[in-house]
Amino acid sequence: MALVGKAVAHGAVTIINAISCGFGAALGVELKTEAFVKLTSEPGHVEGRILSHPEESTILIEKTVNRVLKHFRLEDEYGAYVETKSDIPIARGLKSSSAAANAVTVAVIAALGQEVDDLTVVNLGVDAALDAGVTITGAFDDACASYFGDIVITDNYNRKILKQVHPRENYPVLIHVPSEKVYTAKSDVKKMKLIGREVKALHKLALQDEYWAAMTLNGLAYSTVLKYDTKAAIDALDAGALASGLSGTGPAVAAVVPPEKVDYVKEAWQKFQGEIIETKINSIKAHVVP
Repeated sequence: MALVGKAVAHGAVTIINAISCGFGAALGVELKTEAFVKLTSEPGHVEGRILSHPEESTILIEKTVNRVLKHFRLEDEYGAYVETKSDIPIARGLKSSSAAANAVTVAVIAALGQEVDDLTVVNLGVDAALDAGVTITGAFDDACASYFGDIVITDNYNRKILKQVHPRENYPVLIHVPSEKVYTAKSDVKKMKLIGREVKALHKLALQDEYWAAMTLNGLAYSTVLKYDTKAAIDALDAGALASGLSGTGPAVAAVVPPEKVDYVKEAWQKFQGEIIETKINSIKAHVVP
């Protein structure tokens, strides 16, 4: 048995935020998280280190390892040392938790020399995120987009994938990332549930392949109830973006942009404080790396 595993999973941006109604959709992007796992002979002891963000809590790492070991009934046999590194900004709505849970889950399974089906991997990570308290609904949509890539449209309450779409063109994705952090679990759920009916209608729009329109309208709706300025999203649309809206509970705003319009959107965003990240739609599944 290997006892060591290394894996990568990618980030995602929101098309439909499931918090208001339980139905979601997300788009995988090429930002990524890598996890290195070494199993130890200290059952019950998990040491986690987030190399790229050492100030952040490692509770999700610990809960993920414990979920996987428990799944294989090996929690009394092994502990683990885990390192993660990521280029996904944390607590900005870019699915850093989903990517971390997926990467760690895949790495632990590899270290154990085991194999499971894709949805078991995703559900172990979702359960771990709930255990760690870093999510409100379990973020099944985000977890699926992080794991599978492309567009994934889901029923989060029942953890069902309703539709997967491989976009015809691998559009650039621009993300405006403000400096402040917003942790999903601390968001105003009561306010978000006020727009549940409207968001469910947008989810149906996404199922009809109008996912770019759904992404923009979802972002405008959530920005309004969470009191975010919508100017970055509107300016991106004005500069030629196909879609632009708040990702997750923010504060990041994502825009899907035709290649010839990228510089125009970047220029439109220069006046806003924060970082602009340029990435692409990801179509690669979470996987073990050598």
